[in-house]
Amino acid sequence: MAGFLDRAKEQAQRGLEQGKQKLDDVQAQRAGGDLLKKLGSAYYEQQHGKGTPEETQRAMEAVESHASTHGDGFLRG
Repeated sequence: MAGFLDRAKEQAQRGLEQGKQKLDDVQAQRAGGDLLKKLGSAYYEQQHGKGTPEETQRAMEAVESHASTHGDGFLRG
């Protein structure tokens, strides 16, 4: 009986870990998408005389930083 409970506990723990990893992945994807939107907005505003190249560069650096930390999967969205 103890062996069964130990295996059930291990499976539950693995399930929790997999769920947390999936949640982290989804949150990273959303954050990456948000950064891409900000980059697009900064570029659009720059092209229409409302924004600056520095704002666009900062947005690009944020996207690159996110990609180096979390991978570039959010770019394929």
